[in-house]
Amino acid sequence: MGYSISVTVGRPAGTSRRWESGGPGYGAAAVLSMIGMRWLTFLMCLLGPLWAQKKTIFLITDAEGVGGVCRQEQTEPKDTEMRQLLTGEINAAVEGFLAGGAEEVLVWDGHDGSQTLSTLTIHPRAKLVMGALGASMMMDRHFSAVAYVGQHSKANIRGGIMAHSYSSLGIQNMLLNGKPVGEIDVIAAMAGHFGTPVIMLSGDRAAANELREIVPDAEVAVVKEGIGRYTCISLSAPAAREAVREAARKSVAKIGTIKPYTVKGPVTLQVEYTTRNSLPPDAELRTGAEVLDDRTIRFKGQDILEAWRLYRSR
Repeated sequence: MGYSISVTVGRPAGTSRRWESGGPGYGAAAVLSMIGMRWLTFLMCLLGPLWAQKKTIFLITDAEGVGGVCRQEQTEPKDTEMRQLLTGEINAAVEGFLAGGAEEVLVWDGHDGSQTLSTLTIHPRAKLVMGALGASMMMDRHFSAVAYVGQHSKANIRGGIMAHSYSSLGIQNMLLNGKPVGEIDVIAAMAGHFGTPVIMLSGDRAAANELREIVPDAEVAVVKEGIGRYTCISLSAPAAREAVREAARKSVAKIGTIKPYTVKGPVTLQVEYTTRNSLPPDAELRTGAEVLDDRTIRFKGQDILEAWRLYRSR
């Protein structure tokens, strides 16, 4: 965005032409200089925080979408092969973001209790976020952009490898304003609530298609294709890492052009649990909750943040 400032300075009433010609007092050049400095100071105050802000990428990770991971037992947090494959793709993404012009990359260990990654093996220039996040998912920090690595698709997607919405054992369906969603939509909506765009995803083809439905211009790295829930065609680890690295590098240039994904309020979040996870007897007493049946509960908020906060509260 550019600014064009036009200033016309006349001779004050009752003054001689010496004012205009730079005689005693304030000459025209001096007045123009003063006005210019005032505008410069104003613009610096207005835009200074934006100029000073680091270009920071918040990278959210999971395991089910990693290349070479196609069986449930591979997703155990301490599975050695999975950890190596996941860390390799994460580090490739960090390299790509930095090569593309990012100054900082925060990596959240988002798989199964945040116990999969280690500072011993993470990229030296990355910072690792460990533990559960609050309702805002740290988006209140206003990152430059959000990205996913190792991402799976939402529940009930044909060809989605180990597809689920937050809990493969506990949740049957999750609806956001009536639309079936999983982590991809919810995280993107939360980021968008704080004005942050999603720029990149790596995972299986189903996950890539899911993001492209809401963020068409996001960069994606498809590292495997699902044939069935536990059957896939995967790239080799080196090929997957190269695809992730290139998608990450290209995505940084799209910061400022990709618009944040937003969900207009009011927002309803409906969760249907699995058969063996009936709602507790006092579910109706939860703030903002509406019990629809033995396994389904709905929360309503003025925006995604409030609806998600009500869902997470116990």
